[in-house]
Amino acid sequence: CLQVDRTEVIRSCINPTFSKVFTLDFYFEEIQRLRFELYDISSSHNGMREADCLGAVECTLGQIISQRKFTRALLKQGNTVGKSSITITAEELTGNNDYVELSFSARKLDDKDFFSKSDPFLEIYRVNDDTTQQLVHRTETIMNNLNPMWKTFKTSLNSLCSGDHERILKCTVWDWDSNGKHDFIGEFQATFKEMRLAMDGKQVQWECINPKYKVKKKNYKNSGIVILNQCKIIKMHSFLDYIMGGCQIQFTVAIDFTASNGDPKNSCSLHYIHPYQPNEYLKALVAVGEICQDYDSDKMFPAFGFGARIPPDFKVSHDFAVNFNEDNPECAGIQGVVEAYQNCLPKIQLYGPTNIAPIIQKVANFASEEMHTKEAMQYFILLILTDGVITDMADTREAIVHASHLPMSVIIVGVGSADFTDMEMLDGDDGILRSPKGEPVLRDIVQFVPFRNFKHASPAALAKSVLAEVPNQVVDYYNSKGIKPKCPSEYESSRTFGH
Repeated sequence: CLQVDRTEVIRSCINPTFSKVFTLDFYFEEIQRLRFELYDISSSHNGMREADCLGAVECTLGQIISQRKFTRALLKQGNTVGKSSITITAEELTGNNDYVELSFSARKLDDKDFFSKSDPFLEIYRVNDDTTQQLVHRTETIMNNLNPMWKTFKTSLNSLCSGDHERILKCTVWDWDSNGKHDFIGEFQATFKEMRLAMDGKQVQWECINPKYKVKKKNYKNSGIVILNQCKIIKMHSFLDYIMGGCQIQFTVAIDFTASNGDPKNSCSLHYIHPYQPNEYLKALVAVGEICQDYDSDKMFPAFGFGARIPPDFKVSHDFAVNFNEDNPECAGIQGVVEAYQNCLPKIQLYGPTNIAPIIQKVANFASEEMHTKEAMQYFILLILTDGVITDMADTREAIVHASHLPMSVIIVGVGSADFTDMEMLDGDDGILRSPKGEPVLRDIVQFVPFRNFKHASPAALAKSVLAEVPNQVVDYYNSKGIKPKCPSEYESSRTFGH
């Protein structure tokens, strides 16, 4: 245990509210275990002795975040301490992920060209704390025009001013020259605070000044006027906004029961149940499931199998419930999924082929029902554990392209030593995945990882690798649909600190 921080001492009080704010970095893809210890400090002694410990609580940061207000009984040596409890409230430190849309024009710019008018373009620089300048945006050049109207552009508030509305922005207007030696027309300084005034149809203007002319020319006014015609703030919500607004991560697992895994009774089989050592299927399932479960309040997880002949009539199925209850394939907790998996192995016949499209479509059907609510309430993660080359590649590509329009992500973990080249193609990192008809995916929703890359690493490293993209996939989906987080009004207060 590493002590992160401690609160102030509140004297003579049995229901204290601490004002101290703990600031922690949050990583969705990791289990961040926390321990809160409460001490009674007597006036004569300010040390933290075992004797003064009133109790402690252990939990994960994910649990606190998904509940926003997390209350637990205090425990001492494993027992509750009377009716003592601790309540922890979480808030996100407000991010600067908002975007701004700016549209600039100018009038009466100085003419720098001999035979025609200037060809102006505008550059905006952010002035950093160390006085260095960072180019934020350069507009296009408008040829032969002293009253240009530049194209509207979008930039994040972060890159424009590092979220600091009073930071100096240095703006320069140039006359473009084909030889690259652009002529300086003039410059001005602005802040985002000034730009914000162009929100409701009002314009904001700055005089464009050439310092040399100002010194030399007696009655020099300016080298033109730059006008901001519109400033629009586009609110970008974060992953935590959605989770804290009550969005649940619905976690579903699908397991490959094809014959290529080897007979489960044989110790070489990928499905062999070893008395002391979980097989790769179980390791991958637990590593990923343990993280997702913090974001699912009912902790009930549907588990499906594919590629086996199943009782009673031993027909091949590509989407059967691992607990054999088709009406309710949900298992209680990750442990419930592990038990259902172990119980079903002796009852089924491993077969084939390896078709994963049916299972993707099954989860897509749930996700598309959710999509019609137009609310950020449920986002689906499908974990597919498979040992090999998939047989229905065309249908799978089709299913993924369809699913990319829905609130879902697909994680595929390749178990065993097969050749997974095909799988890499589904994970659109190397290029855009298309359906057989040529329709591109709307968003990249597949993450593929071969388990063998993590054979000698911890399960946490595997989970981190496959889950790292999920928060962005959730945000991309809801933002692209213009769906805001559901936010109980009591939380609309100042979103600035994490308590």
